[in-house]
Amino acid sequence: MESLTAIEKRHSVRRYIDKEIDNKILTELKAEIDECNKVSGLHIQLITNEPKAFDSIIAHYGRFKGVCNYIALVGKKGADFDEKSGYYGERIVLKAQMLGLNTCWVAVTFSKKAARKAVDIEQDEVLGCVIALGYGETQGVARKSKPMEELGKTDVQAPDWFIKGMEAAMLAPTATNQQKFLITLSEGKVTAEATGGVCRKVDLGIVKYHFEIGSGKKL
Repeated sequence: MESLTAIEKRHSVRRYIDKEIDNKILTELKAEIDECNKVSGLHIQLITNEPKAFDSIIAHYGRFKGVCNYIALVGKKGADFDEKSGYYGERIVLKAQMLGLNTCWVAVTFSKKAARKAVDIEQDEVLGCVIALGYGETQGVARKSKPMEELGKTDVQAPDWFIKGMEAAMLAPTATNQQKFLITLSEGKVTAEATGGVCRKVDLGIVKYHFEIGSGKKL
């Protein structure tokens, strides 16, 4: 499975079956995390067999069930932390999909207190979102998307690569499916910006990664 296929097939999953992840799959996923940390300077970590972060009232409110594995997005405090977390976190999410796993981005509905006990966080680092991980009861369902003309604009007739990038960006998971972003092609340059909403910087990083996969262009 390639990244673009993973984008098309991947949907958020909140309920997981009781099945351990194969060691070979964990090794591949850890290698991807290590590479992301190397190029980004983040301290992303894979936490396995740890159910306490999702065994709380707030997690049950988020309708999570059976989550005992997750990816913790950790890094140094800074203005770019959230966007980098979204960008590299989504790269790992798509790798997990290619390995036959299901995922769900989680910003609020988990116990940060429990997660902090399981995660290695240095004094100058913060824990942002986590990504639930495992074998889902289902493969999830597709979300509705806003029309492309609301999410992208160009000053010329949109070239094929831009349209393909937009199609991938429209499939990006965003908080409460808010899709508050705008991708612009003007004078031959592509830019992406958040247009408000919660977790907007994390969402922007996710959207940028999707656009780059679909278009083959670097933002």
